[in-house]
Amino acid sequence: MIPDMTIQMSEMTSLWVQRFLPLIAVGGSVLDMACGQGRHSLLLAERGYQVEAVDRDAVLLAGIAARAPGIVTRTADLEGGPWPYHGRTFDGIVVTNYLYRPLLPMLLNALDVNGILIYETFMVGNERFGKPANPAYLLRPGELLDVVRRRLTVVAFEQGEVDVPRPAVMQRLCATRRIDPRLPS
Repeated sequence: MIPDMTIQMSEMTSLWVQRFLPLIAVGGSVLDMACGQGRHSLLLAERGYQVEAVDRDAVLLAGIAARAPGIVTRTADLEGGPWPYHGRTFDGIVVTNYLYRPLLPMLLNALDVNGILIYETFMVGNERFGKPANPAYLLRPGELLDVVRRRLTVVAFEQGEVDVPRPAVMQRLCATRRIDPRLPS
């Protein structure tokens, strides 16, 4: 990528994702869940990860593939179709601005040993700032912690109001299926 593009891409990507990406094994496989326009897929590919970008929008996925041919793209209806990753595991999973609760157990199953989950999405209270406002798409306080607590080790967790990139109420989590004691905690 040209240097100017790199600067633009890093400005568009989540600071939370940028902060915890280095915990994913160098060159590892990473799933960018509900990737949209692929801002994180492109960042991951730029940093040398093997990226699989999944979304229901084939047009957006084609744009990602055109910009970075090394990214594997998959069109899938994550909410109405079958889970496309049965039996597959990833060294990292990135989810931003997306919540469909029935997929959460499947995401945890798709995280490999020593894998890193980086999750950031809206929570209750965000309705004050606009969309999403539907409770089906807003995490309850501490919900991500409750989901991962018995299966993963939490590296970092935050919840509350943020100003960047716009005012919102968010919940953020980085967790690992850390088993190898030689790896840093």
